[in-house]
Amino acid sequence: MRSARPPQFRMQIHDQRGERLYLDEAERRRFLTVVNQQAPELQTLCLVLFYTGCRLSEALALTTDSLRLTEGVICFRTLKRRGLFMREVPVPAWLIRQLLESAPAGRLWAMHRATAWRQIKQIMATADIYGAQATPKGLRHGFGVHAVRCGIPLNLLQKWLGHSQMTTTAIYANATGATERRLAEVMW
Repeated sequence: MRSARPPQFRMQIHDQRGERLYLDEAERRRFLTVVNQQAPELQTLCLVLFYTGCRLSEALALTTDSLRLTEGVICFRTLKRRGLFMREVPVPAWLIRQLLESAPAGRLWAMHRATAWRQIKQIMATADIYGAQATPKGLRHGFGVHAVRCGIPLNLLQKWLGHSQMTTTAIYANATGATERRLAEVMW
């Protein structure tokens, strides 16, 4: 049996000061608006992060062989687990076509992780997104909260995000403030 993570390593969507670690809906829209003005290489990277919730390193490891147009999925190698664990995340067909058209055979992006991280931070600043959530990880968390808000079952979200434990995925159901109210309004 696997032991629980020590408390200091529990994943959360708010930091120690209570600040959001995820992009809210308005920030996600602004991010997407700025992304659509970027050069194709950076644009496609950001779109993959936005539409899949993958980790930045997982996106940078993608190759053209990871794209499954007929199934409408991108196949990710989950980096957080030992051994080889692949997961397929459904995406819009237009995104896969755009990736196939813009990328040479092999790796989709010849970019170092630190460079990609800085460029995404710059896009967030241009989109007027600041704070603890203004990171590539904030995109991942934003994807999770957005998925829960849209009614995606937690077990499916767990699969898409590559979490080994449901308790990790369940943090996205703990949205507070305006996000919590919008979730309640769906129920009403």
